[in-house]
Amino acid sequence: MAKTKKEETKKEELKPIGRGEHGNIWASWSFPEVQKYKRGVGWWIFMSLVALGLIIWSFKTGNFLFAVIIIIVAVTIILWAKRETLEVEMKITERGIELGSSFYEWSRIENFWIIYKPPEVKRLYFKLKRILPPFLSIPLEKQNPVQIRKILLKYALEDLSKEEESFSDFLSRSLKI
Repeated sequence: MAKTKKEETKKEELKPIGRGEHGNIWASWSFPEVQKYKRGVGWWIFMSLVALGLIIWSFKTGNFLFAVIIIIVAVTIILWAKRETLEVEMKITERGIELGSSFYEWSRIENFWIIYKPPEVKRLYFKLKRILPPFLSIPLEKQNPVQIRKILLKYALEDLSKEEESFSDFLSRSLKI
């Protein structure tokens, strides 16, 4: 017997995947707290030369604070490269989004947008109704962006004007830092 259009539509309806502290959970996934990039020997040599060049330039111009900042950034990158990253759990619930130990109610979220240009860019952004942080950038990992969008449209406005990833995400991905 053939299925009617109404039966097919019912099947496509969204169903919660569970129930949590903040109501029904519509989607849930984990991602690394800090993106790990594969950096070859060439990358380390190039970045070391850039850092050394900047330090030399800062001494020539008498800007010693800049040299200290470059050294701190270099040490931080080295420590991050050796550190095990923690997994952050993302949940979209009926009352808001859970991001690790933080919870953002829908009333605190101005809008969202998805930038999906695989394999490099698969991100979900939320603009918050406060100054710091101004927005959240969340990797979609293996989530279906169409399904995530469908869920989010029930609770938040979508900003269709955004077509590129944030500059900080682009810079981080491009420089592998």
